[in-house]
Amino acid sequence: MSGHITRYELMPIPPVDSQTEYFEAGAVSFGVEYRLLDDAIAAANDLEGAEGQDGGGSFDDRGVSLHVFGSAAEGETPLEYLRFDCFDEDPHYHYVSWKQKSNEMIHLDPVADGDPLSWALERIRTRLPQMLERAGAADVAARVDLREVEDVMPKVSEAAWRARYHHDEAALRRAALAVEG
Repeated sequence: MSGHITRYELMPIPPVDSQTEYFEAGAVSFGVEYRLLDDAIAAANDLEGAEGQDGGGSFDDRGVSLHVFGSAAEGETPLEYLRFDCFDEDPHYHYVSWKQKSNEMIHLDPVADGDPLSWALERIRTRLPQMLERAGAADVAARVDLREVEDVMPKVSEAAWRARYHHDEAALRRAALAVEG
């Protein structure tokens, strides 16, 4: 039953700030980014040979990523707890556990779930507190104000659709490879 979940004992590649548009919604914020992931980018981010429970492999995918950040308490640095990678080849989402220093990648089935970007935007709109709890961020989930989320979602959606259809892959590649170690 858990064949659709890949567990990693490492954190996902952080968003590339220069390529990410951020939106505040009270206790949470959202980042919208068009991502490229190939073997060179994976190696630059110490993911070369990354192995989950189903083994490693080669990377070659792209698409819109929706990042969900929150902080456990006022004034703390926000952490990413959820990521929706609406990729062309392997759409999936992540539950990011900072306490366990790991993340679970849940694979989507575009045939059953429909367009991954539409699916992800709807999950954020309708299931955000539950998903944050599942990611181990119950304290963040308890502070989510769904009215604030609903108010910002049109801007998040617009940025996501714009990123899907209007992006510069050469600039994205340069930014993704310019990782500070």
